[in-house]
Amino acid sequence: MTGSSPETVPSVWLCREPASQNQTAPEWLTDFEQATVAGFSGLKRREYLCSRWLIRQALAGTSGIAGEICRPVDGRPVCSVHPPGWHLSLSHSHGLSACAVAARPGLGLDIEPLGRHPHWQKVVRRWFTPGEQAWLLAGNQCENFLKVWTLKEAWLKATGRGIAGNLQTLEVGPDFRLSGDRGGNDWIASVGQVNDFLVTLVYRHSGNSLPSGCLLQTPQESLRAERPAAVVTSLKWLFHNHITVLEQE
Repeated sequence: MTGSSPETVPSVWLCREPASQNQTAPEWLTDFEQATVAGFSGLKRREYLCSRWLIRQALAGTSGIAGEICRPVDGRPVCSVHPPGWHLSLSHSHGLSACAVAARPGLGLDIEPLGRHPHWQKVVRRWFTPGEQAWLLAGNQCENFLKVWTLKEAWLKATGRGIAGNLQTLEVGPDFRLSGDRGGNDWIASVGQVNDFLVTLVYRHSGNSLPSGCLLQTPQESLRAERPAAVVTSLKWLFHNHITVLEQE
């Protein structure tokens, strides 16, 4: 999974978080990251440290440079400082961390465990479009709801918006045809599965190749970044569709 061309297909990297919640902050963290994690404890500390380790693994695996010298920008890690020019998107859920890497801006990643949301119908009735309500409620399958939910979350991340008032800016049909409120014919959404999690990526790309994706070996407590982690399994893509322009009423 290496490359640096502007047409490089995005990649998704995932790992389970270590069991311990009290890891020592590794030396390869930036000063900003050291200061940030000093204010965290428990699950939040574990999630933060694992995500920073995963960013290094993702950038190293994509660019081919050593992990311990990779680093994201300070603050929200939406792109890289070294190596420069890579865009990032993170997601966390129930002990799983994920990081997407792309050569172009407009990148959004969301993961969700299958079987979540026992009252998903209420979410559909409150926030989804009338068309989505019709087919999701008639089909009565929580997994379809989760696919639509992660598509919307990833779309909003990729377009730089929050959930409030924006969930209907992407409409998903019963055959998973996608329509969004942003122009351009290069918006793509890919939905996959690894173990018991859905993994959804929205990105911009002029080609039609599937992204690469893999689950890495759970990092050791020391969170060593200089060596690439072993790949446990590859991400299985369920579907891969272009996003067309949403027709306005």
